[in-house]
Amino acid sequence: MAARRLWFVPYRLRILLRAAFLLLALATLGLALSVLQQEKQLSYTNYQASFRKTGEQISATLRHPAGQLALLNPPSAGAAAPGLRPLLLPFPALDFDDQQKVQQAVAMSGCMRQFGPSANLCAAIGNNPWAGGFIYVAGSVDLARLVSHRSGDEVLNQSHRVRVTVSLRGRTYQWIAPFEEDSRQSTGPYAPLRGRLTGFNAADEGRKHTRPVKDFRGWMWQNAQCNEPAAGANPDTCLRNAFFSVRLPVSVLQEDLFGDDSARRIWPPADLDKIRVSVVLLAPGEGAVVLDSDKSSAASGFSLADLAPMLLPGETLRIDKVAATGAASLIKLAGASGTEDASQHFLTALIRRLPVDTYDTPLAATHRIATPLGSYDVVLAGDVRSVSQSLGVVASRMAWFVGAMLLALMLAWLVIEIGIISRIKELIERADSVARTVKERGDASQPNLSDLRGEDELGVLATCLHDLLRRVREDVEREAIRAEQERDMWHAVGHEIMSPLQSLIALHGTDGNQSARYVLRMQQAIRVLYGRASPSEAFQSTVLQVSEIDLTAFLRNVAANAPCAGVTDVVFHGAPQAVLVRADEYSLEDVVTHVLVNAQRYRLPGTSIDITLEASETSAGVTIANRGPTIADDVIGTIFEYGVSDQEEAGAHGNRGQGLFVARTYMAKMGGTIVAKNLDDGVAFVLTLQRGAA
Repeated sequence: MAARRLWFVPYRLRILLRAAFLLLALATLGLALSVLQQEKQLSYTNYQASFRKTGEQISATLRHPAGQLALLNPPSAGAAAPGLRPLLLPFPALDFDDQQKVQQAVAMSGCMRQFGPSANLCAAIGNNPWAGGFIYVAGSVDLARLVSHRSGDEVLNQSHRVRVTVSLRGRTYQWIAPFEEDSRQSTGPYAPLRGRLTGFNAADEGRKHTRPVKDFRGWMWQNAQCNEPAAGANPDTCLRNAFFSVRLPVSVLQEDLFGDDSARRIWPPADLDKIRVSVVLLAPGEGAVVLDSDKSSAASGFSLADLAPMLLPGETLRIDKVAATGAASLIKLAGASGTEDASQHFLTALIRRLPVDTYDTPLAATHRIATPLGSYDVVLAGDVRSVSQSLGVVASRMAWFVGAMLLALMLAWLVIEIGIISRIKELIERADSVARTVKERGDASQPNLSDLRGEDELGVLATCLHDLLRRVREDVEREAIRAEQERDMWHAVGHEIMSPLQSLIALHGTDGNQSARYVLRMQQAIRVLYGRASPSEAFQSTVLQVSEIDLTAFLRNVAANAPCAGVTDVVFHGAPQAVLVRADEYSLEDVVTHVLVNAQRYRLPGTSIDITLEASETSAGVTIANRGPTIADDVIGTIFEYGVSDQEEAGAHGNRGQGLFVARTYMAKMGGTIVAKNLDDGVAFVLTLQRGAA
C-alpha cells in the first residue's frame, strides 16, 4: 500500500487536473442527457394530450351532420364520374317547401356543392325509405328579378324555369318546372318573391293541355334586396339571390320500395353512386342558360379524406362500418409525412433510448359514431416516433452548445496540459536527471533551463532551480577540491610515517618480539589509507592476503595480548586442537580488536569478555560476548555502517564510528560474516570464517 502511495504522489496533480476536466465533460454530457430526458417526457405528455384531442376532434367532426354525410357517402373505389350525383342525407327527408328548414338542412350537412362563382346545388335522398323514393334537389343562384309563368299558358319559355334530368339503370327521367309566382304575397319592386316550380314532363313541353306531374313538388324564393345595393339601382335588373327546392319522384326507386318483391326493398339503393342528376336553370327566352350542372365544374365538399390533415406524421386513422357479420373497413388514412428530418440520426437513436414512462405502450383510441343507418368505429393509432423526431431537431440545436462547451473544456485542458503540466513535467525530468547524474557519477553539470525560464510562476521556479543547481555545482567543485587536498594530506602524512616505521621494524624485527606485530599492523594501516580520498573508500578498496591460519592459536594469542591493547579479563573458551581457517592474520586481528574495544566500552565493571570457538566441517564460528546493556532493536541493523556511533561528538574524542565498519568490510573480503545479537544479559558478536584444507 505504501509503495502504491509513493508511486501515486508524483502524478497526483496531473491526475487531479485531468480528472477534474473529465468530470466537467461528463457533467456537461449528463446535464444535456437529463435535459433531453425531461424534454422527451414533456413532449410525450404533450403528444398524448394532442392525440386525445385529435381523436375527440375527429369524433366530433363525424358526429356533425356534415361528418355523418361523409360517413354515409364514402368515396368510391374508382374515379368519380363527372356530374351531380345524389347523396344520402343524415336526415329522414327534406321539408322541401320550407325555405329555412331546407337551407338549414343542406348547410349543416354540407350537401351543397359550388358551381361557378355564384351557384350552389345539392342532390340528395333521405335515409328513411318510407318517406318515398324521392330525390331532392336544392340550390341557389344570383338572378335578376324572376319572371313568372302565367297559369294556363302553354308556352313555358317565357319565364324562369328549371330543367332536371335523372339517369339510372338505363332509364332517364326529365322534368321542366317553370316558376309561378304566388299571388298571395305582397307586391312591389323590392318585395321578396315566392312561387312554385310546377313540374311537367320535358317531353310534353309545348303541347296543348299538358298536365303537371302529380308528385313533382318545388318552390323558389328570391331575396328582396339586391346583392350589391347602390343608389339608383334598377330593381328589375340587379342581381338578387334566388333559392329553390325540388322533390323528384323516381318511379324505379318507388318500385324498389313498394313493389311486390320484398327482397328488393333495399335503402339506400345499392347503385346510388351511379345515379346522375343534371340541373339546368333557364332564363326567359330560347336557350338562355343561367346554370348548367353538366357544364360547370363542382367544387368538392367535405369527405372522409379531409380528415387526413388533422393527423400528425405517423398517425393512422381507420374507419370501419359495424355490421352483424363483422366490421368492414371503410377508409384508411395516414398522417402526412413530416418535413425532412433535420436532426442527426445518432441523436434520434439516442433520444429513443432515453427512458420515459409508458413510452413503449402503443397509443390507440376507438370512437363509435352512431348514424341512422348503422354505427362506425373510428380507430386512431398514434406513432411516438414523431416525438423523437421533433425532439431530435431541438437536440441538434442543443448539440452545438454542448459541443461548444466541450470544445472550450478541451481547449482549457490543452492550455493547462501544454502550458503548465508539460513544463512542470519537463522541469521534474531535468531535475531528476541532474539527481541521477550526481548520484551515479558525481557530476553536477547544470542542465539547460533557458526554454523554461520566464516571468510567470513556472518561469520563476525554473530560474530559482537554475540558481540552486549553479550553487550545487559550485559546492561539488569545492568538495572535489577539498577531497583532492585531503588526498594530498594523506599522501604527505603516510610518506612521513612510513620512514620511522621502517626504522622500528629494523629495531624490533627479531623473532618472537611481540612489538613487531603491532609495528607491522601500523604499517598495513598506513598502506590501506595511503593516498585515498576518504577512509571508507580506503577500507573498501583494500586487497587482503588470505591464507590458512590456526584459529585456535590465533584466538589464544589475542586473548593473552589483549591487555596490551587496554582490554582486560578476556577469556578464550576453545578446544585444544588446531582449527584451520582462511583469513588474513593482521586484518583478522584488527577485526577482533575492534570488537573487543566495543565490548570493553559497554561491559559491566568486574565482568569478563568471553571468546568462544565452535567449528564444523565447512566453517568456524567465533562468539565474542560481554555482559552489559543490549543494543536497541531500531539501531542493531545500522551499527556496521560507516560513521555510526552512539556517543555525542564522537569525532572530537577520536571515535569516528568506523571500527565495526572496518570489521564487516575485512570479514567480507576474507569470505566471512559478522553479526550482532542481543543476549539476555548482554551482547554477542558472531564471526564466521571458512575452514581451510585439512
